[in-house]
Amino acid sequence: MGQALCVCSRGTINLGGVRYLLLHRLAEGGFSYVDLVEGLRDGRFYALKRILCHDKEDRQAALHEVEMHGLFDHPNILRLVAHCMVEKGAKHEAWLLLPYVKGGTLWREVEALREKGTFMPEQRILFILHGICQGLQAIHSKGYAHRDLKPTNVLLDEDDRPVLMDLGSMNKAHIEVNSSQKAMAVQDWAAQRCTISYRAPELFTVPSQCVIDERTDIWSLGCVLYCMMFGEGPYDAIFQKGDSVALAVQNPIVLPPTTRYSPALQNLLSSMMTLNPQERPNINDVLHQLEGMQPTPVGQDTTQI
Repeated sequence: MGQALCVCSRGTINLGGVRYLLLHRLAEGGFSYVDLVEGLRDGRFYALKRILCHDKEDRQAALHEVEMHGLFDHPNILRLVAHCMVEKGAKHEAWLLLPYVKGGTLWREVEALREKGTFMPEQRILFILHGICQGLQAIHSKGYAHRDLKPTNVLLDEDDRPVLMDLGSMNKAHIEVNSSQKAMAVQDWAAQRCTISYRAPELFTVPSQCVIDERTDIWSLGCVLYCMMFGEGPYDAIFQKGDSVALAVQNPIVLPPTTRYSPALQNLLSSMMTLNPQERPNINDVLHQLEGMQPTPVGQDTTQI
């Protein structure tokens, strides 16, 4: 993270020789926060993600996220504009400058529709899902998996184009497990890095002899599709009630009865949420199915609850 950064004056920063004006906080989590900044040279808005690093392991994790961004130049994957590591006494902060996507997250859009008493129309679901799949295809084609796909990690731009973000949990797609020790290590890693209500079943109880592959993302993709169709993820309510998601994901998914969406879309969802990862489609299969589906007829763009 060799790009120089310094705070020039109150409310401005210098990153890579370019000055930015700090505007306001966009989001805050346990170990990171995001500020909206404006480039004083180009007048564009950016999101400045600051990751708190308490030790060497945290710094390595931040460097890993930067490295993952560097692998891609794709319209459906958030690009990294600039980055650096800032010393804060004995601790550090990793600063990642990212494009500001005005539309916000897919989760925010689902919530807004739910509050209005409407569901997302099928044609829009197909458009957004296709873009997410193209981003995943780019990731999988390089031998990686996202591992934390969820509606809050999908941004929507002004044209409804989805953009995948938060690449910190990305790792090699194929993980060979050949001992109980390795299985426990993978299981513990997943518990820390993969959001529980979007985590694939095979990551809850990892067998001592298996191969974990990129189809963990297909399960998560199914959960995202379910969220777009029904207003929340299939295991969100279970998690919020404090019940066991680990037990719930061991049972076949049961879709709520609906006439809003085509049988083809419901069948696609069911195929992605197959318990056995070996029976799940890969991302190319999903894209092939999507491209063969007909868009919703004109006039069915809003469905009341």
